[in-house]
Amino acid sequence: MGALQLHVFYLILLPTITSQVISKQGEWKSATATYTKQADASIITEGACGYGDLHKASYGKYSAGLSTMLFNKGSTCGACFEVRCVDHILWCLQGSPSVILTATDFCPPNYGLSLDYGGWCNFPKEHFEMSEAAFVEIAEKKAEIVPVQYKRVKCERRGGMRFSMSGSAHFFQVLITNVGLDGEVVGVKVKGSKTGWLPMARNWGQNWHSNINLVGQPLSFEVTASSGRTVASYSVAPANWQFGQTFEGKQFK
Repeated sequence: MGALQLHVFYLILLPTITSQVISKQGEWKSATATYTKQADASIITEGACGYGDLHKASYGKYSAGLSTMLFNKGSTCGACFEVRCVDHILWCLQGSPSVILTATDFCPPNYGLSLDYGGWCNFPKEHFEMSEAAFVEIAEKKAEIVPVQYKRVKCERRGGMRFSMSGSAHFFQVLITNVGLDGEVVGVKVKGSKTGWLPMARNWGQNWHSNINLVGQPLSFEVTASSGRTVASYSVAPANWQFGQTFEGKQFK
Protein backbone atom coordinates (compact mmCIF):
# COMPACT_ATOMS: atom_id res chain seq x y z
CA MET A 1 0.00 0.00 0.00
CA GLY A 2 1.48 3.40 -1.00
CA ALA A 3 1.98 6.27 1.42
CA LEU A 4 -0.93 8.28 0.00
CA GLN A 5 -3.22 5.23 0.07
CA LEU A 6 -2.20 4.59 3.67
CA HIS A 7 -3.08 8.16 4.64
CA VAL A 8 -6.50 7.92 2.98
CA PHE A 9 -7.14 4.54 4.65
CA TYR A 10 -6.49 6.00 8.09
CA LEU A 11 -8.52 9.12 7.40
CA ILE A 12 -11.58 6.92 6.86
CA LEU A 13 -11.05 5.41 10.31
CA LEU A 14 -10.58 8.66 12.20
CA PRO A 15 -12.94 9.25 15.11
CA THR A 16 -14.94 12.44 15.20
CA ILE A 17 -12.97 15.24 16.86
CA THR A 18 -14.19 18.72 17.65
CA SER A 19 -12.09 21.79 16.95
CA GLN A 20 -11.97 22.43 20.72
CA VAL A 21 -9.03 20.01 20.95
CA ILE A 22 -6.67 22.38 19.16
CA SER A 23 -5.31 25.21 21.27
CA LYS A 24 -6.59 28.70 20.79
CA GLN A 25 -4.11 31.32 19.66
CA GLY A 26 -1.84 32.29 22.56
CA GLU A 27 -2.59 29.23 24.70
CA TRP A 28 0.28 26.76 25.20
CA LYS A 29 -0.56 23.05 25.32
CA SER A 30 1.58 19.95 25.83
CA ALA A 31 2.46 17.43 23.12
CA THR A 32 5.41 15.43 21.78
CA ALA A 33 7.52 15.66 18.62
CA THR A 34 9.71 13.43 16.47
CA TYR A 35 11.25 13.96 13.04
CA THR A 36 11.30 12.16 9.72
CA LYS A 37 14.54 11.69 7.79
CA GLN A 38 14.58 12.70 4.13
CA ALA A 39 17.38 13.37 1.64
CA ASP A 40 17.42 17.15 2.01
CA ALA A 41 16.36 17.11 5.69
CA SER A 42 12.93 18.49 4.92
CA ILE A 43 9.51 17.09 4.14
CA ILE A 44 8.84 17.44 0.41
CA THR A 45 6.60 14.49 -0.43
CA GLU A 46 2.90 14.29 -1.14
CA GLY A 47 0.98 14.42 2.13
CA ALA A 48 -2.56 13.95 3.34
CA CYS A 49 -3.34 17.65 2.83
CA GLY A 50 -2.70 17.34 -0.91
CA TYR A 51 -0.06 20.07 -1.15
CA GLY A 52 2.39 17.97 -3.19
CA ASP A 53 5.94 19.37 -3.29
CA LEU A 54 5.98 21.48 -0.13
CA HIS A 55 8.75 23.74 -1.39
CA LYS A 56 6.58 24.71 -4.37
CA ALA A 57 3.66 25.19 -1.98
CA SER A 58 5.92 27.58 0.02
CA TYR A 59 5.81 25.50 3.23
CA GLY A 60 9.18 23.74 2.83
CA LYS A 61 11.01 22.39 5.85
CA TYR A 62 8.65 24.07 8.29
CA SER A 63 5.94 21.51 7.65
CA ALA A 64 4.57 18.86 9.98
CA GLY A 65 2.44 15.76 10.09
CA LEU A 66 -0.16 15.84 12.85
CA SER A 67 -1.56 13.01 14.95
CA THR A 68 -5.23 12.05 14.72
CA MET A 69 -6.13 14.31 17.63
CA LEU A 70 -4.71 17.40 15.93
CA PHE A 71 -5.32 16.60 12.26
CA ASN A 72 -9.10 16.67 12.70
CA LYS A 73 -9.91 14.77 9.48
CA GLY A 74 -7.91 17.24 7.40
CA SER A 75 -9.66 20.41 8.47
CA THR A 76 -6.47 21.55 10.24
CA CYS A 77 -4.47 21.48 6.98
CA GLY A 78 -2.74 24.83 6.48
CA ALA A 79 -2.96 25.89 10.14
CA CYS A 80 0.17 27.27 11.82
CA PHE A 81 1.63 26.20 15.15
CA GLU A 82 4.47 27.56 17.23
CA VAL A 83 6.35 24.62 18.77
CA ARG A 84 9.11 24.56 21.38
CA CYS A 85 10.96 21.77 23.20
CA VAL A 86 10.49 21.84 26.98
CA ASP A 87 11.29 19.93 30.16
CA HIS A 88 14.23 17.85 28.91
CA ILE A 89 17.66 19.10 29.91
CA LEU A 90 19.49 16.64 27.62
CA TRP A 91 17.50 16.98 24.40
CA CYS A 92 16.00 20.50 24.38
CA LEU A 93 18.20 23.32 23.09
CA GLN A 94 19.13 25.97 25.61
CA GLY A 95 16.56 28.72 25.95
CA SER A 96 13.78 26.60 24.37
CA PRO A 97 13.78 28.30 20.92
CA SER A 98 10.62 27.80 18.89
CA VAL A 99 9.71 27.21 15.24
CA ILE A 100 6.53 27.99 13.32
CA LEU A 101 5.14 24.93 11.53
CA THR A 102 2.37 24.49 8.96
CA ALA A 103 0.11 21.43 9.14
CA THR A 104 0.65 19.62 5.83
CA ASP A 105 0.24 15.91 6.56
CA PHE A 106 -1.33 13.23 8.74
CA CYS A 107 0.74 11.09 11.09
CA PRO A 108 -1.17 7.77 11.10
CA PRO A 109 -1.59 5.77 14.30
CA ASN A 110 0.16 2.46 14.91
CA TYR A 111 -1.93 0.63 17.46
CA GLY A 112 0.53 -2.28 17.47
CA LEU A 113 2.88 -0.07 19.50
CA SER A 114 2.40 1.57 22.89
CA LEU A 115 1.72 5.29 23.26
CA ASP A 116 5.16 5.90 24.77
CA TYR A 117 7.17 3.77 22.33
CA GLY A 118 6.40 4.11 18.63
CA GLY A 119 2.68 4.72 18.93
CA TRP A 120 3.19 8.46 19.25
CA CYS A 121 0.44 9.32 16.79
CA ASN A 122 -2.12 6.98 18.35
CA PHE A 123 -5.39 8.49 19.52
CA PRO A 124 -5.63 10.49 21.77
CA LYS A 125 -1.96 11.59 21.68
CA GLU A 126 -1.13 15.09 20.44
CA HIS A 127 2.01 14.77 18.34
CA PHE A 128 4.01 16.59 15.65
CA GLU A 129 6.11 14.73 13.07
CA MET A 130 8.57 17.38 11.93
CA SER A 131 11.24 17.59 9.26
CA GLU A 132 14.74 16.93 10.53
CA ALA A 133 15.79 20.46 9.53
CA ALA A 134 13.09 22.06 11.67
CA PHE A 135 13.51 19.60 14.56
CA VAL A 136 17.20 20.44 15.07
CA GLU A 137 16.25 24.09 15.57
CA ILE A 138 14.52 23.16 18.85
CA ALA A 139 16.18 19.89 19.98
CA GLU A 140 19.23 17.68 19.63
CA LYS A 141 19.21 15.54 16.48
CA LYS A 142 19.99 12.35 18.44
CA ALA A 143 16.79 12.68 20.45
CA GLU A 144 14.18 10.10 19.43
CA ILE A 145 11.18 11.95 20.84
CA VAL A 146 10.92 15.15 22.86
CA PRO A 147 8.24 16.81 24.99
CA VAL A 148 7.02 20.05 23.43
CA GLN A 149 4.58 22.84 23.96
CA TYR A 150 2.57 24.22 21.07
CA LYS A 151 0.08 26.96 20.37
CA ARG A 152 -1.88 28.14 17.37
CA VAL A 153 -0.51 31.27 15.73
CA LYS A 154 -1.44 33.36 12.72
CA CYS A 155 0.08 32.27 9.43
CA GLU A 156 2.27 34.83 7.69
CA ARG A 157 2.28 34.30 3.92
CA ARG A 158 3.81 36.19 1.02
CA GLY A 159 1.48 37.07 -1.81
CA GLY A 160 -2.09 35.93 -2.28
CA MET A 161 -3.83 32.60 -1.92
CA ARG A 162 -3.03 30.16 -4.73
CA PHE A 163 -5.61 28.18 -6.67
CA SER A 164 -4.32 25.10 -8.53
CA MET A 165 -6.74 23.57 -11.05
CA SER A 166 -7.08 19.84 -11.68
CA GLY A 167 -9.67 17.24 -12.61
CA SER A 168 -11.83 17.17 -15.72
CA ALA A 169 -14.78 18.97 -17.31
CA HIS A 170 -17.23 17.12 -15.04
CA PHE A 171 -15.05 16.91 -11.95
CA PHE A 172 -13.46 20.29 -11.35
CA GLN A 173 -11.01 20.37 -8.45
CA VAL A 174 -8.99 23.18 -6.94
CA LEU A 175 -6.16 22.96 -4.40
CA ILE A 176 -5.93 26.05 -2.18
CA THR A 177 -2.52 26.93 -0.70
CA ASN A 178 -0.65 29.87 0.82
CA VAL A 179 -3.58 30.84 3.04
CA GLY A 180 -2.75 33.57 5.54
CA LEU A 181 -3.89 34.26 9.12
CA ASP A 182 -6.05 31.25 10.14
CA GLY A 183 -4.44 29.03 7.50
CA GLU A 184 -7.40 26.65 7.65
CA VAL A 185 -10.04 26.70 4.91
CA VAL A 186 -13.50 25.53 5.98
CA GLY A 187 -15.58 26.58 2.98
CA VAL A 188 -15.10 27.38 -0.71
CA LYS A 189 -17.41 28.68 -3.42
CA VAL A 190 -16.66 29.04 -7.13
CA LYS A 191 -18.35 31.32 -9.67
CA GLY A 192 -18.13 31.16 -13.43
CA SER A 193 -19.36 33.73 -15.93
CA LYS A 194 -22.40 31.53 -16.56
CA THR A 195 -23.16 30.59 -12.94
CA GLY A 196 -23.87 32.08 -9.58
CA TRP A 197 -21.78 31.22 -6.52
CA LEU A 198 -21.56 27.42 -6.26
CA PRO A 199 -20.51 25.73 -2.97
CA MET A 200 -17.65 23.27 -3.37
CA ALA A 201 -17.15 20.10 -1.32
CA ARG A 202 -13.93 19.11 0.42
CA ASN A 203 -12.49 16.14 -1.45
CA TRP A 204 -9.45 15.55 0.76
CA GLY A 205 -7.06 17.84 2.60
CA GLN A 206 -7.37 21.26 0.96
CA ASN A 207 -8.64 19.92 -2.37
CA TRP A 208 -12.16 21.13 -3.11
CA HIS A 209 -14.36 19.94 -5.97
CA SER A 210 -17.52 20.61 -7.97
CA ASN A 211 -19.28 18.46 -10.56
CA ILE A 212 -20.30 21.49 -12.64
CA ASN A 213 -18.59 22.01 -16.00
CA LEU A 214 -16.71 25.31 -15.66
CA VAL A 215 -14.40 24.96 -18.65
CA GLY A 216 -14.21 28.09 -20.82
CA GLN A 217 -15.44 30.44 -18.09
CA PRO A 218 -13.42 32.98 -16.06
CA LEU A 219 -13.49 31.81 -12.45
CA SER A 220 -13.85 33.57 -9.12
CA PHE A 221 -13.40 31.97 -5.71
CA GLU A 222 -14.80 32.77 -2.28
CA VAL A 223 -12.80 31.26 0.58
CA THR A 224 -13.97 31.04 4.19
CA ALA A 225 -11.42 30.50 6.98
CA SER A 226 -11.95 28.80 10.34
CA SER A 227 -12.54 32.17 12.03
CA GLY A 228 -15.51 32.78 9.73
CA ARG A 229 -13.74 35.46 7.71
CA THR A 230 -14.35 35.34 3.97
CA VAL A 231 -12.30 36.65 1.05
CA ALA A 232 -13.54 36.74 -2.54
CA SER A 233 -11.06 36.72 -5.43
CA TYR A 234 -12.83 37.79 -8.61
CA SER A 235 -11.82 36.55 -12.08
CA VAL A 236 -8.72 34.83 -10.72
CA ALA A 237 -8.60 32.48 -13.69
CA PRO A 238 -9.23 33.79 -17.23
CA ALA A 239 -11.67 32.08 -19.58
CA ASN A 240 -8.86 30.13 -21.26
CA TRP A 241 -7.52 28.57 -18.03
CA GLN A 242 -6.21 25.00 -18.26
CA PHE A 243 -6.06 22.09 -15.84
CA GLY A 244 -2.62 22.03 -14.20
CA GLN A 245 -2.36 25.82 -13.95
CA THR A 246 -2.11 27.81 -10.72
CA PHE A 247 -3.46 31.31 -10.20
CA GLU A 248 -2.96 33.81 -7.38
CA GLY A 249 -5.87 35.59 -5.71
CA LYS A 250 -6.41 37.87 -2.74
CA GLN A 251 -5.18 37.21 0.80
CA PHE A 252 -6.64 37.33 4.31
CA LYS A 253 -5.45 40.45 6.13
